Amino acid sequence: MANYNKVILVGNLTRDPQLSYLPSQMAVVEFGMAINRTWKGADGQKREEVCFVDVRAYGKPAETINHYMAKGQQILVEGRLSFQQWQAQDGSKRSKHIVVVENFQFMGGPAANREAEPGATARPPIRTRGPQQGPAGGQEYPADNVPAPEEDVPQIGPEDDIPF
Repeated sequence: MANYNKVILVGNLTRDPQLSYLPSQMAVVEFGMAINRTWKGADGQKREEVCFVDVRAYGKPAETINHYMAKGQQILVEGRLSFQQWQAQDGSKRSKHIVVVENFQFMGGPAANREAEPGATARPPIRTRGPQQGPAGGQEYPADNVPAPEEDVPQIGPEDDIPF
């Protein structure tokens, strides 16, 4: 029987990304996401629930997410579930599922990023030209084709005509 492990989430970062490096010098970034769900119950009342998910990315995607994302900003993550187990300091066994990023896309425009958290100085969104442009004005990067943050990436000012 075939197996399939795929997760697609759109949500907001619950904390700033935390960048670290493996002994092999590969970048690793960890962050949390909050995914909101709203619906009407049988009684007609509006209901809402929030699902909190831990996320991890490796390599160039990790560096890019760390450079451009901040708490409160919206991101689309495509990846797989990974089961983590460890032994706590008290000797008890702990476990959790995390999402390992395979692809991601920045969501919302520059104004949405600045308004994500009042008083926060959001990092500027990445912009590129060409066929990599994703839907809804976001930027899509497959995990193996992410530009380095230091590349010359043109910034779009508020006076520029943006189609979204």
